[in-house]
Amino acid sequence: MVKVKKVLAQTYIWLVLLLMYLPVLVLIVFSFTTAKQVGQWSGFSFGLYKNLLTSREIWVAVGNTFIIAFTSAFVSVVLGSIGALGSFYSKKKWQSLYDNVTQIPIVNAEIVMALSLCVMFTFIGTYVFHNEIASYWTLLIGHVVLSIPFVYISVKPKLQQMDPSVYEAALDLGATPMQALRKVIIPEIMPGVLSGFLLAITLSLDDFVITQFTRGAGLLSGNSQIETISTYVQSHIAKRPVPPELRALTTIIFLIVVVAVIIITIRNIHKSKQAKVRKGRD
Repeated sequence: MVKVKKVLAQTYIWLVLLLMYLPVLVLIVFSFTTAKQVGQWSGFSFGLYKNLLTSREIWVAVGNTFIIAFTSAFVSVVLGSIGALGSFYSKKKWQSLYDNVTQIPIVNAEIVMALSLCVMFTFIGTYVFHNEIASYWTLLIGHVVLSIPFVYISVKPKLQQMDPSVYEAALDLGATPMQALRKVIIPEIMPGVLSGFLLAITLSLDDFVITQFTRGAGLLSGNSQIETISTYVQSHIAKRPVPPELRALTTIIFLIVVVAVIIITIRNIHKSKQAKVRKGRD
């Protein structure tokens, strides 16, 4: 009976993994043929990768996407970490309020946030600046609003795990509050900060709804409306089939992510082994 349960459990896991990765594997396979439709095979070729290198539209979208992702992640990490610190050192009742308020954007529908931001920017542009203000800056604000709660929930647990006496000891030894923050607290919460940063990048790279409602002209698109990978794909789906070069781009992005995950995993295993060796010596 136990063996049957194990077989069923493993079968279920492999089925879920198959459903998750099969579409990606199909795209990878058909990135090596120049056929316009997935499912058609016109012979093995690197033609799509060559076409990708010369496609200005795609690289503009890729450049815009990564610029927005990294800038919004940086701003979100700074503001989210400050918010987590402020909440952690507040009174208990205020901590509970801040935590609950932070949860609302996470569980709320993204379309609600996108519409509210769009209405706010339209109102400010109409009645304050008397001009259209949709631009890179409104798009950046939208992505920051989306990412801050996730940074907050990544940093807050690290603060709760930290020994508060370490910060107090630093102050007793003559450190200023800023020095204690820089040399004691930040190193302690750095894993949470890095997790929040990577999560913010992922959210920004993957976002379409907020981008569609808050973007304007700017960045690499010049005087045209900012195109990211998601908006570029959507605009082409609405009019005609998706450019086959995107299959090559998807393959490259997937392989970069896989390599990054492997490197991080190997690094964590190496650190774990070193920690065990040190513990054995002690």
